[in-house]
Amino acid sequence: MTNKERYRKLCATEQTIPLFSQDWWLDEVCGCKYWDVLLVLKGDNIVASMPVYIPHQGIISMPCYTQTMGPWFSKQFEPDNYSKKLNHRQVCCKEFTEKLEQYPHFLQNFHSDITDWLPFYWAGYKQTTRYSYLLKNIGDKDQLWKNLSSNICRNIINARDKEGISVRKGIPIEDFMRINAQSYERQKLSVKGDPRLLRKLIARCRERNQGDLWGGYDDKGRLHAAVFIVWHPGCAYYLAGGGDPEFRSSGAYSLVLWEAIHFVSDKTDTFDFEGSMLAGVEHYFRKFGTMQTPYFTITRGNISLLYKAWLKLAKVVTKQYDTRDDHNKV
Repeated sequence: MTNKERYRKLCATEQTIPLFSQDWWLDEVCGCKYWDVLLVLKGDNIVASMPVYIPHQGIISMPCYTQTMGPWFSKQFEPDNYSKKLNHRQVCCKEFTEKLEQYPHFLQNFHSDITDWLPFYWAGYKQTTRYSYLLKNIGDKDQLWKNLSSNICRNIINARDKEGISVRKGIPIEDFMRINAQSYERQKLSVKGDPRLLRKLIARCRERNQGDLWGGYDDKGRLHAAVFIVWHPGCAYYLAGGGDPEFRSSGAYSLVLWEAIHFVSDKTDTFDFEGSMLAGVEHYFRKFGTMQTPYFTITRGNISLLYKAWLKLAKVVTKQYDTRDDHNKV
């Protein structure tokens, strides 16, 4: 049995593996042939795993629409004692770094649960701290409302009561794609990733009941704002979204996010805005009462080369979707 086959069996039953490290997610954002997984085994049992995206020979990078990856450790094999648990994880990560020696160029964002990157430091890797913004206990709607900034509260009330915005789940993909593209155009930025990949990812998440689109429409049927949210038992994530520049003052974007968060509270107790290093975006997410949460970007090798490889992702994925195997093939 290959590592990939072992890992697929694990993902079918292990809900503590984060969404972005699940095999079906990697099939979509990487393509079946362009990802692999490193394993630490104890007999036939997986003690730890670390999926990797390999867009080019010798290069490990991050796939599009994927915030974090990194090591995962089976709680079944972890000691209760903190010191022993730390040692156990470091031993596993040392095994990962040894297996990664064949890849001279490496860039990966580690899940925020990974707080110790020392084994990678000892192996010559570098680290940059980035931030995401999380809401905890999202099932407590009253407390969530209390934690909102006054500005966000006003936006929600204005959109709902004055602008007559109604929020709909399951809006057409093309409506969302148009709004998403308009947001990039307003900011004079290139659209993130390949639109065909985003469409396919939305469809796949809907098929699995692990993601959907929400939109805010006025009484004339005009779409003011829309978001794409994905979820897993461990967390829900704001993956993409945008608003029509003509209606930015309506407050619809805040209302749509608020309603989407309320919906996914039946799926999980945590919502991740995915953060941003951009000051304006960071400030907006913080207004929802979120908790700033650090995570690590771990790198090794020529960073400019890694970045160029990342920029080529859309072209790589486009070819994959024309010739790729079925989801269940390894």
